[in-house]
Amino acid sequence: MPKKVSSFDRRYSLRWQYQEPPDKSSLVGADTTSDIDVGSNLRRLREEHNLSIRALAEKSGLAINTLSLIENGKSSPSVSTLQQLALALNVPITAFFEAEAPENNVSYIKSDYRPRATFDHGKLEDLGAGMAIQAVEPFVVTLEPNGGSGPQEILHTGYEFVYCLEGRIVYTIAGHTYLLEVGDSLLFEAHLPHRWQNLDSTESQVILVLVPTDERDYPTERHFS
Repeated sequence: MPKKVSSFDRRYSLRWQYQEPPDKSSLVGADTTSDIDVGSNLRRLREEHNLSIRALAEKSGLAINTLSLIENGKSSPSVSTLQQLALALNVPITAFFEAEAPENNVSYIKSDYRPRATFDHGKLEDLGAGMAIQAVEPFVVTLEPNGGSGPQEILHTGYEFVYCLEGRIVYTIAGHTYLLEVGDSLLFEAHLPHRWQNLDSTESQVILVLVPTDERDYPTERHFS
């Protein structure tokens, strides 16, 4: 089971892959220990779904006291109990067994060990994993030949910055077209309807920085899920 590196991972349906460096001490702020805490994971998932313990009890058919004991580490839930909770929260049962790495105020990631995920038309590499605050979400995006975000326009809060590393990417923003070639950049207000596409028959690559202004807004999900 992959190790969770940041709160980013919990928000999206992308399947992230991690590779531990042979010398973990080379990562600033790295902590090589992690404990699986089913109760804490349950509390986190419940709060992420904006549910009180009473509301989750009603949805799952479990007693409030049972949930309280689990969340406080005073009771170990059975598999059937976890199945009821997973169904109520609409999460896989493995979500209760994810070990979390501590979040830091510095994110230092060696290039070979970036968290990576694939989407329909390319690959996403997280450049800011592990930060305590996800106010800025930087990525390296590799796009397959002619791959794009699709016909539906994307809107979200905050700002979006793009820097072309390789190939040619075209962004369409509020009906205007912007061609990005190697070294070109683009910064815009992300509430403007936008979409993008790789114009080349070979892979293109960009640095993408998303800066949502609402912590409840998950722009990466709109771009890549």
